[in-house]
Amino acid sequence: MPIINFFFSAALCWPLVLSTFSHYSFLHLAANMYVLHSFSEGTVAALGKEQFVGLYMAAGCISSLTSLLYKSVFGVSGLSLGASGAIMAIIGYVCTAYPDTDMSLIFLPFVHFKAHHAIKAIMTLDAAGILFKWQFFDHAAHLGGAIVGIGWYYYGNYYIWQNRKYVVQAWHDFRSSFD
Repeated sequence: MPIINFFFSAALCWPLVLSTFSHYSFLHLAANMYVLHSFSEGTVAALGKEQFVGLYMAAGCISSLTSLLYKSVFGVSGLSLGASGAIMAIIGYVCTAYPDTDMSLIFLPFVHFKAHHAIKAIMTLDAAGILFKWQFFDHAAHLGGAIVGIGWYYYGNYYIWQNRKYVVQAWHDFRSSFD
């Protein structure tokens, strides 16, 4: 199958969405849900429920696609499961919208840092993970999700959310050009 047909086939849409809700283990699920819960209340308050779900779902699909493209291009093996990419979008949004927020780590609560430092550190580690092909985490999905969250802060509300009917129509037109 030619690679272009693989990426635009009709069957690829559902795995991109469903992989966001699949996890390796209960610990993987619990860790993702803890982090999502930690960041979701402020994000829902800032965006509203509908836009939060829009950001989460879009980031889940885009981060899954980022992971798939990375693994395909660089020949990296492994599954791409979990909500980490979508959660990274939420973290990216929060850290960009509220850069001076104090944060700490659950296991080191006495260590405090600003949100803008946190997102820079996370993205740097994920970029290093991509360059060195570390496989413990899906660094491509994390980085893709963080970029979506930061992009949503700067462009999402106006260019995507307020004009979503045009974005959806453009997507349908784009997809139909391959039929």
